[in-house]
Amino acid sequence: MSGWMLIFLGFIALLSFVGIIVTLIVWKRKKEGKMEEPDYQAFYIMGICFLLIGIILMATVSPAFIGFTGIGLFYMAIGLANRDKWKKED
Repeated sequence: MSGWMLIFLGFIALLSFVGIIVTLIVWKRKKEGKMEEPDYQAFYIMGICFLLIGIILMATVSPAFIGFTGIGLFYMAIGLANRDKWKKED
């Protein structure tokens, strides 16, 4: 196996591990009744960041980084769809 393939598989394993941990935390909070509404403004800001990173990586490294652009657009859409629920700073 090439070095890039090992890095890619390690990255997938890390993402899977983080996904399982996040799922367990959300399940536990939901069970305890401590669920809060997400900060949709943060989704919008993360969307902008992912969109810019995706565009830069697509232009400089490889078109395979289109996934970051897609995630960015998805997060921005979530943030804008729930703009009325953005947390106000006091």
